[in-house]
Amino acid sequence: MEHVEGTPSWQERRIRLMNRLHARRAARTQPATGFVSRPEPRMIGVFSKGRQLAAGNFLFAGHLAEAPGASMWDLDMPSPRFEAELHGFRWLDDLAAVGDAKARAKAQEWTWEWIARYGRGAGPGWTPDLVGRRLIRWVSHALFLLQGRNPEQSRLFFGALAAQTTFLGRRWQVAAPGLPRFEALAGLIYASLSLTGQERFAAPAIKALSKECEARIDAEGGLPTRNPEELLEVFSLLIWAAQAMMDIGKRPEKSLENAVLRMAPTLRALRHADGALARFHGGSRGMEGRLDHALAASGIRPEPHEGLAMGFARLASGRSSVILDAALPPSGEASVNAHASTLAFELTSGRRPVIVNCGPGATFGETWRRAGRATPSHSTLCIDGFSSSRLGVVGLGRGKRGEILHDLPTEVRVQQEASPEALHVLAGHDGYVATHGLTHVRELTLSRDGRTLEGVDTLGAMTETDQETFERHMTEAQLQGVPYSIRFHLHPDVDATLDMGGSAVSMALVSGEIWVLRYTGPADLALEPSVYLEPGRLKPRASKQIVLSGRVLDSASRIDWTLAKAQDTPQAIRDVIRNDDEHLKDEEI
Repeated sequence: MEHVEGTPSWQERRIRLMNRLHARRAARTQPATGFVSRPEPRMIGVFSKGRQLAAGNFLFAGHLAEAPGASMWDLDMPSPRFEAELHGFRWLDDLAAVGDAKARAKAQEWTWEWIARYGRGAGPGWTPDLVGRRLIRWVSHALFLLQGRNPEQSRLFFGALAAQTTFLGRRWQVAAPGLPRFEALAGLIYASLSLTGQERFAAPAIKALSKECEARIDAEGGLPTRNPEELLEVFSLLIWAAQAMMDIGKRPEKSLENAVLRMAPTLRALRHADGALARFHGGSRGMEGRLDHALAASGIRPEPHEGLAMGFARLASGRSSVILDAALPPSGEASVNAHASTLAFELTSGRRPVIVNCGPGATFGETWRRAGRATPSHSTLCIDGFSSSRLGVVGLGRGKRGEILHDLPTEVRVQQEASPEALHVLAGHDGYVATHGLTHVRELTLSRDGRTLEGVDTLGAMTETDQETFERHMTEAQLQGVPYSIRFHLHPDVDATLDMGGSAVSMALVSGEIWVLRYTGPADLALEPSVYLEPGRLKPRASKQIVLSGRVLDSASRIDWTLAKAQDTPQAIRDVIRNDDEHLKDEEI
């Protein structure tokens, strides 16, 4: 998940100081003597990442350190984010996915080195969220880690587990509300219910987690950040905490059960046809299989989802899915990683993403992070030079962490309809009214066979006051019309070419499908470079974007466009598509 780096405030420095103090005190805790019951792995890792890690290739937070034979704790840390990922121990999932002797040896070596170097309260890994994340991995993979260890090494391991549990029992309250606090509380519950002698922390942590569920998870099963991947992370943490309670014969709190029940259908509605999450507000697609695994572990049967899901409208029919950001952007502290993506959409055909957003750029540095949040990095309409919501500047006064501060939409109106022929959504936002007097209205219609998506984008002054603002802006800026662009960012695997004398764009997918974009209205069509910001890679991937450019000349402009799947698909391609369909049916939860 995204984390904002910058100069810490006085309050943040004080919290860090107190964390170190409590970590050192916790190191003197009486060690746990064993596990209450046999721990089982709750999470899945990536086999290929585990193999690379065992070979000495450390790829974290967009940085690669190649150091075969070296300890990860001896690396020169290229960024605080890189170092935090090491101390969170999520990489244990990947080594456990490999599971051979070499992977186990590396996992054991780096775990006991951490205990020797940092186990008594040193280092940057003593924050409540990192400790919670680390505890869950240590307990889940304990049998993998303890195999072949001698009694003294086991004693050190259980001593470090007890110290971290004690630390969390005293410091979870200072974790930031949201995902960090969920990580801290879930880790505390998981460890206190699993380790002998740590049971005293369980009841207060369970009560606190229940309150956090009531405070942070709304009636529709969404989070204030509106980040789909973060929602999946919190959902997984709640599932793990509930399973830890059930393992000792304790029923989870009602508020926790109800939160999980609300979140499951919301997550399903945020999932594209290929099983990946929509990429909005700092979230990426999610690790392959993670969402299905979490939904299956929840035991909640699929049910139809009515209306918006965490502010997103979903149109799904045939092999196609469309997800539209149809609500106000997050505000206040919840907007630190939010994107100016109002009315942006993504389109997936079967197992192949077609139209995407650029995605979260935080792992590539602050410049890419801000670029990925701006409206031009999303598949929507934007007035040239402006985003539909304005962001704070990191490190400069108000909004120093990058919150959305001003000129954001005050209203987003949405209507959804379904007919035997098509699924339809009509939405509009006023994010440009204050600056230009213009409202953006977007209409999307997906045919029932999933082969055609029709769109209408209108930019216009809706009231006399808006008309005055529009004319004043035109006069002050000495403009001949307000320039705007409608952008369709393409996935890097989509091969796009201008067609029909430059009046259309053909898009060839890896599966062999061909999609074609056509338009009508006063606009110019161009195919321009774009990027695909994908966490886990060393640099952004090159891609393309379709751009329809126009001008609002007399207080209103309308562009109609169509994305349609070509009909003349060869038999060999149809076979590939049919195989994709079979995979989708097999994987559907």
